[in-house]
Amino acid sequence: MTIPREAVEVHDATIIERSLDDPEIFSVLFDRHAPLLYRYAARRLGPGEAEDVVADTFLAAFQRRGDYDRSRGDARPWLYGIASNVIGKRRRTEMGLYRAYLRSGVHPAELSGLQVEDGVNTLAVNQPLARALLGLAQADRDVLLLVAWADLSYQEVAAALAIPPGTVASRLNRARLQIRRTLNQQGE
Repeated sequence: MTIPREAVEVHDATIIERSLDDPEIFSVLFDRHAPLLYRYAARRLGPGEAEDVVADTFLAAFQRRGDYDRSRGDARPWLYGIASNVIGKRRRTEMGLYRAYLRSGVHPAELSGLQVEDGVNTLAVNQPLARALLGLAQADRDVLLLVAWADLSYQEVAAALAIPPGTVASRLNRARLQIRRTLNQQGE
């Protein structure tokens, strides 16, 4: 089936609503958001796990699309929230990736020829930062990385993780302080 061009140009909420009667139109959301979700997951878990994270994220989203709050036009926070939960279930893999990077100095994505970063943001390929990220609580790391790597606003992170914006701010502040403290200790 071919997705109508006008479907590609509408808000995510409209696509989700239409997908209740026409499930194939949900693929528009996949086409729209999967590449960025993949990039985020690859940074956190490596490219081998990223495809599974994206697939599991969209499967869960499709299954729960009837519960989506259609007053929110952009599904990105919702999808990143689901992805964060999927990644959380793979916490051991994420911690293992950071440890492997610390030992080898090579991010797993680089081994497979993928570009981890695109210039300005070099967080994923920084060994001292990988060490600092290892020390964060998962909730704090999720908030920090959703802001830094997924480029979500505080409000979007709050929606993604189903927490108040004030909690986002306090977790982000705590994560930044701990990262700064750890990086300063490593530099001494």
